[in-house]
Amino acid sequence: MSSLKDFTKGFIKENPVLVTLLGMCPALAVTTMASNGIGMGLATTFVLVGSNIVISLLKKVIPGAVRLPCYIVIIAGFVTLIEFLLKGYAPALYDSLGIFLSLITVNCIILGRAEVFASKNKLIPSILDGLGMGLGFTLALFLMGAIREIIGTGAIFGFSIPFISENPMSVFIMPAGGFFTLGVIIAIVNKLKKKKPPKEIGCACCPSANSCALKSEEGGCEQC
Repeated sequence: MSSLKDFTKGFIKENPVLVTLLGMCPALAVTTMASNGIGMGLATTFVLVGSNIVISLLKKVIPGAVRLPCYIVIIAGFVTLIEFLLKGYAPALYDSLGIFLSLITVNCIILGRAEVFASKNKLIPSILDGLGMGLGFTLALFLMGAIREIIGTGAIFGFSIPFISENPMSVFIMPAGGFFTLGVIIAIVNKLKKKKPPKEIGCACCPSANSCALKSEEGGCEQC
């Protein structure tokens, strides 16, 4: 049951984009098409799972004083690998994602899972955590990309949609449409979860607070 929870929590309960509001730059920038959202999500999942595996295996070897630089080097290695793979086998997707593919290196989702989870847990839970969070990220990007592409262009995956294709709302493939779509989806998720606004903003309100090493006994963040 614990393994299943590690895997599924990233879908809705702790979804990186829709709940913890991480990875906003790629979520807004590359989701003008559903295919771009899937591509970015799967690339991030690959890096997330790979870095979680290495960090979990080396957690007792990496000195605490330099753990963050070490995490970034590990993440950058997997980002370089996925860049080479996409450039060689999916050049169109590589060109569509552009600089945001390289920026996976500093994606706070990956660094956050390395610090909060992979560095404190065994290999299998770390793999499941990375896979679940990555697929949750992919799901959010696909949902945003599909909505924006359908309404903004009247088509999806190259197939035209009757009536909508004749009256597309091009604002949805512009930055403003990205913010609007993201806000609406987050509002729907919060409504379905019956989530109320927090009384105060802080680490105690974060979905990952229970597993975060920075949480103090008072319920706040020791570094704030």
